[in-house]
Amino acid sequence: MTRQKIYAGAKLRDIRRRLDLTQKAFAEKLEVSLPYLNQMENNHRPIAAGVVLALAQEFGLDVTELSNSESERLVSDMREALADPVFSGDDPPLADLRLVASNAPALARALLELHHAYRRTHERLASLDEALGAGGGSSHAQSPWEEVRDFFHYCDNYIDAVDRAAEHFAEGAPLVGGHPDLRRRALDALEKIGVSVRFEDNAVLRGYDPDSKFLHLSNRAPAASVTFQLLHQVALLTQGDLIGATLDLARFQSEEAAAIARIGLANYFAGAALLPYGLFQQQAQATRHDLERMADQFGASIEQVAHRLSTLQRPGAKGIPFFFVRVDQAGTITKRHSATLLQFARYGGACPLWNVHRALETPGQFLRQLAETPDGRRYLCLARDVSKPGGSFHAPIRRYAVGLGCEVQHAGSLVYADDLDLDNAKAFEPIGISCRICERTNCHQRSVPPLERRLVVDPNRRGTLPYEVEG
Repeated sequence: MTRQKIYAGAKLRDIRRRLDLTQKAFAEKLEVSLPYLNQMENNHRPIAAGVVLALAQEFGLDVTELSNSESERLVSDMREALADPVFSGDDPPLADLRLVASNAPALARALLELHHAYRRTHERLASLDEALGAGGGSSHAQSPWEEVRDFFHYCDNYIDAVDRAAEHFAEGAPLVGGHPDLRRRALDALEKIGVSVRFEDNAVLRGYDPDSKFLHLSNRAPAASVTFQLLHQVALLTQGDLIGATLDLARFQSEEAAAIARIGLANYFAGAALLPYGLFQQQAQATRHDLERMADQFGASIEQVAHRLSTLQRPGAKGIPFFFVRVDQAGTITKRHSATLLQFARYGGACPLWNVHRALETPGQFLRQLAETPDGRRYLCLARDVSKPGGSFHAPIRRYAVGLGCEVQHAGSLVYADDLDLDNAKAFEPIGISCRICERTNCHQRSVPPLERRLVVDPNRRGTLPYEVEG
């Protein structure tokens, strides 16, 4: 396979500025000419292999910083935004979008923020009664939920300081069967600060009274959920300074966004403590990423394990780049993250050809799919249903499906790839991202026409769709 060229001029400039070096001094350190360095910093040339090696040897830098994953996210998000009918005229070529994402990422984010503001205003105007009753809030900003979602999205869903603090916390847990007992560790930590824990027969999963220092937990919840909620409360009560510092760096635009992010960071701590980075990564490799075995070893749920696999992005110790997604019964994406080049639609549901939608039809089973996206990249995709019972006959059951996958070159490290014909091109099913930006012209499951292509409507001919998409 041909090595992918790395165009990362903006990141190369950032590295030089962090080192407080002039272009001339930096070029001398890297043993390249000044014009050549200038061309690399302006993405006129890819980063040379010798430069990558020099960055590692001369400066001890983690060369994964040069990864173009953030640029690919920006390109994917810009393509979806520019497919909106509000942008009339010819669509910018993909090469131009990649140039903007690589050379001017701040400009790309500004474009996305502008589009968010437009969509927000448009949605409010579509429901005038709701707009009049909105209390005068600004309609020209992302919703707090979207702002927090994007914060984690562009951090690769990995917060180093919080992750390491959680791992350090887990190191103090007693071992049971060779694995840390995080439930006992959390209970001890709460007792140390004077918090009393009570398990009660109620539908409220977790409730904390700061005055009495009583933490109430539902005894109807699964054991993995109870442990997670204990660790969440530990984070809120003992990691306040760390979470506060992270919120300060994020600079959220509203108190609501900061409050949502605080919960998200406490959840992050809980997941990282329940599945501590180093030990979890070792077990992932030892079991060949067998989700059921890891869930059993760590006392976690399938969803928790799958989500954690997608966050193994620690510099110098990265795991396999996975994507992770959770969808509800209507196909709406409720959680999404991708450390791969596959990026999910920001609005609407996922491609109906993807196996995650079939998981709800086959409860308790892992579905495997070899899939190919329109850009020619191939993936091994897993899907499984996830049910969250309410704990009593009358309580509603929440049903979701989770999807996990990686590019096919990593498939050999997964037990789920056994007996699959990875070399057979016909074994890969064509999938897309979102119908409105999908480039496929002959998809039988298309729900809406692609905005980037012209349509041919022939009243005398009817195929699968009432129109044809020009190639």
